[in-house]
Amino acid sequence: MKVAPSILSADFGKLGEEVESICEAGADYVHVDVMDGHFVPNLTIGPVVIQAAAKAASKPLDIHLMVQNNPFFVDLFAPLKPAFISFHIEEEKHPHRLIQKIRDYGIRPALTLNPHTPESAIEYLLEDVDMVLLMSVNPGFGGQKFIPKVLEKAARLKELIIKRNPACLIEVDGGVSDQNIDALKSAGVDVVVAGSFVFGSADRAAAIASLK
Repeated sequence: MKVAPSILSADFGKLGEEVESICEAGADYVHVDVMDGHFVPNLTIGPVVIQAAAKAASKPLDIHLMVQNNPFFVDLFAPLKPAFISFHIEEEKHPHRLIQKIRDYGIRPALTLNPHTPESAIEYLLEDVDMVLLMSVNPGFGGQKFIPKVLEKAARLKELIIKRNPACLIEVDGGVSDQNIDALKSAGVDVVVAGSFVFGSADRAAAIASLK
């Protein structure tokens, strides 16, 4: 299991140290939640802060856009050369064009689904992306409770991926902990985003190891 701690749960007063700590503790990616206050009812961080996080990170960034006007934000963050940029299918009118735009930057494109959006909504796009991010909470805020129905969705998505693009990864974000990691693995999940579980732990290396 790959682990991508979300810096949404970090102490922003010492963000550089926080990012360094999770990289040293064994994180595979640094997950960055970008919210614009329109697509979700919260406003998080822009390029200046993310640039600082990128400087402190010894692991690649995993940027999750929860925004309107996705192309603008892709152009904004592409210079940081993250491993992935994911965007919400619910918000994008031209997903194939945006996937190609992300790939043209040399970045791996990913699609994100809200809890209520069926996996069938992206079946025709699976061959064009490198990862699908399933939200297991309603996006906008950290520390929410895991929605168990997402396990069934992950298993169904895995079947589609095996048929259409076996190299595509499944990532899950929201309420992930050592209590549900086995079920997530069984459902075919490859990468987990964990915010409060990792950053709220006294031993972050042990927290990440328990997910791996």
